[in-house]
Amino acid sequence: MATETLFRTLFWSLLGAIIVMRAYFTYRVRRAGERFLPDRQAIQREGRGAFAVRFVGFFVLLAFLALYALDAPGLRVLLIPLPPWLRWAGFALGVVSLAWWVWTQIALGTRWSAQLQLREGHRLVTTGPYARVRHPLYTAMYGISAAFALVTAHWGFVAFGVLSIVMLLLRVPREERMMLDEFGQEYAAYMQRTGRFFPKWRHD
Repeated sequence: MATETLFRTLFWSLLGAIIVMRAYFTYRVRRAGERFLPDRQAIQREGRGAFAVRFVGFFVLLAFLALYALDAPGLRVLLIPLPPWLRWAGFALGVVSLAWWVWTQIALGTRWSAQLQLREGHRLVTTGPYARVRHPLYTAMYGISAAFALVTAHWGFVAFGVLSIVMLLLRVPREERMMLDEFGQEYAAYMQRTGRFFPKWRHD
């Protein structure tokens, strides 16, 4: 029980750090006078179905987190008997992913948006992690999803992680189409020299 309490504490520490980080960068975007919520065009780009799944999924996740925080007996049957070393590895992955996420947000600055929309006068970011990876923010989210599943050793977080990864994979082509429409050949050349989620070591 003491071990389980430790890993639950590590999970909440990671989640708390993400919430604080996200709130800070959202504040910076709002303070710069930029829009945070999606406009109609952003919803159309993402697809109404995908947007609805993401919207509903957010509230389902909140309800699940509340039940997990209360240690609801019904959720205990979903625990996975993972060895402690693997759960510690998950926590290490979470720390690295969080650091990568922060670096990505710093590189984006006020050009960051949680929606498929660009800022007025938007410029293509090719510095920081974007020098080698086109979607480093999604890479961080994949890492965090895996970290949560390992640290909690819970099938519920595995399910949410898989859903998140699938939704992001479906979103990437739409985002890249938006960037090609906006930046044309500049983005096409950028795609040739970078990897989607991990560095592209060999250039075409």
